[in-house]
Amino acid sequence: MKSLCFSPRTASLSISRQSNSPSLSSTARRRFSQSAIEQAIDAAAAIIMKWDAETSAYAGVTSLFHESKREAMQFTKSVNELQDIMHSLVSDQDSGSEKFSQAQRLMQIAMKRLQKEFYQILSTNRADLDPESVSTRSSRTSTSMSDYDDDGLPDDEIRTAGDSITELEDVSSTAMSDLKLIADCMIASGYAKECIRVYKIIRKSIIDEGIYKLGIEKLSSSQVNKMDWDVLDLKIKNWLDAEKISLRTLFKGERILCDHVFSSSDSIKESCFAEISKEGATLLFGFAELVAKAKKSPMEKMFRVLDMYTAISEDWQEIETIFAFESVSAVRLQAINSLVRLSESVLSLLTDFESTIHKDSSKAMTPGSGLHRLTMYSMDYLTLLADYGNILTDIISDWPPPAKSSSPESFFDSPVSDDSPRPAISVRIAWLILVLLCKLDCKSKHYNDVSLSYLFLANNLQHVISRVRASNLMYLLGEEWITKHEAKVRQFAANYERLAWGQVFASLPENPMASMTGGKAKECFMKFTSSFEDAYSKQCSCVVPDLKLRDEIKASIGTKVVAVYREFYDMHKSTVGEESREKLFVRFSPEDVGNYLSELFFATVSSGSSSTSSSTSSHHHRYMRSLLRA
Repeated sequence: MKSLCFSPRTASLSISRQSNSPSLSSTARRRFSQSAIEQAIDAAAAIIMKWDAETSAYAGVTSLFHESKREAMQFTKSVNELQDIMHSLVSDQDSGSEKFSQAQRLMQIAMKRLQKEFYQILSTNRADLDPESVSTRSSRTSTSMSDYDDDGLPDDEIRTAGDSITELEDVSSTAMSDLKLIADCMIASGYAKECIRVYKIIRKSIIDEGIYKLGIEKLSSSQVNKMDWDVLDLKIKNWLDAEKISLRTLFKGERILCDHVFSSSDSIKESCFAEISKEGATLLFGFAELVAKAKKSPMEKMFRVLDMYTAISEDWQEIETIFAFESVSAVRLQAINSLVRLSESVLSLLTDFESTIHKDSSKAMTPGSGLHRLTMYSMDYLTLLADYGNILTDIISDWPPPAKSSSPESFFDSPVSDDSPRPAISVRIAWLILVLLCKLDCKSKHYNDVSLSYLFLANNLQHVISRVRASNLMYLLGEEWITKHEAKVRQFAANYERLAWGQVFASLPENPMASMTGGKAKECFMKFTSSFEDAYSKQCSCVVPDLKLRDEIKASIGTKVVAVYREFYDMHKSTVGEESREKLFVRFSPEDVGNYLSELFFATVSSGSSSTSSSTSSHHHRYMRSLLRA
């Protein structure tokens, strides 16, 4: 509601929108007798002149609000009464009288004093009115007391600690109350501009200092682009901490203080908060946009971008609440722009990741048909991506899915109900794994021995499945995906077994217990020995990093070789002739064959190890960077 408010400096009436300021209906419309006016002016003069720093040395070095809270309350009460008298004199057409001039001089002296008190309270209580103290005082109290209880401190120490915390709270609460009292009085008296100027200068310096201490600095796009990744990565880590602290303490605390001190005027508290926080908050959220637009090649950037997107999106409700004023809409707009740029960067990096897989043109065969570096790196990357499932779902929800016809083999072959389509993130992750598997299929063709190609495919697909099972990828892809690809691993393993050990299987008779001549037995023993030595010599350098797959392959081979050979050996060993001649035809006992087979697939190959060392991991990153530069 609009109300008339008197401005003592201009001796005129002005329109004020402060709904909570003293209203003419209750004060200014009162009529005072001449004697009452004189008494009120004399009473106001007594206390106001006492605290006039220009006429009193005591007033020049002493704080009114610190010295006597009771006298400070009387001072502001006298100022409010003086304003009522001045309104009454104006209403009585007596604004040119000596009494009015005296009241006006007293008002100016009083406002000067209150302005000084306002400045002193803000300055001397910086530690108690810092945004962190204002915003977290209550939570810190409860936390501190619970910590003391947990430590089992004596009751007297707990009381001492509690008294200390209470004392700190009292100082902060008292300072805030004093500031509000002065602000209300100055605004009602028409001195809002002086009050606001002091508040903005001191409080903005605190916010700017807080932003500086949090490591937030003004940077240009070119400066960010020129930074080494390690330097930029450190700044991003720092920003992630700074964003949380600044929102939960710095800006939230300032908003609380601003709202309290200037509760009598919505327009004033809005303009003060905007001028104090707008620059620092825009600088804070602007950094995220600079990072999003930075032209950096390291794939590690993806996870920093996702971290920044997560930070802003998770705090969005708080951002909207703290910066709800229209005058700070630029802060909300900057935060939104940063989210958009970060999401665009994520989509671009996902495209780059897929392109990196496609670009891998190395033809070098992985020793022992073990794990390819591309497999390990890609699954490390996808496993980390899966930890951001919810955020990625938000980012790529509107991103067109890959075309089903883009690959000869597709995850999309599995039936998907139109009523419950798969989430976009699940489709995208499945697609990226499919791109990887197709690339591995191409690489498997570089082996001259086809059996090694199948072992290579089995090893690498098994690694993919293991990483899926042990991470959040399992929840994105589902049990059906895992079951389908486990069947492919078994198929690859069976093909490897058939091609690598088929000659050994074929060298033994279908019925090892059937009777045969000594010559036929010798021929079978010699054929088995030759085929087994040939197969073993080719397969002894092979590796199967996955324990479960390794045991399954060895068990399958052992069942088809050792068990059958043992029956044949026991049945026909004696038919080959004397012991001296026996060694010429029977080179291996069943135990020998079992021991040889048990030693298979343990070969140590740097690229085929199931557990990568830090140096191997570093090598993988160098490998991928070389692909990115290609």
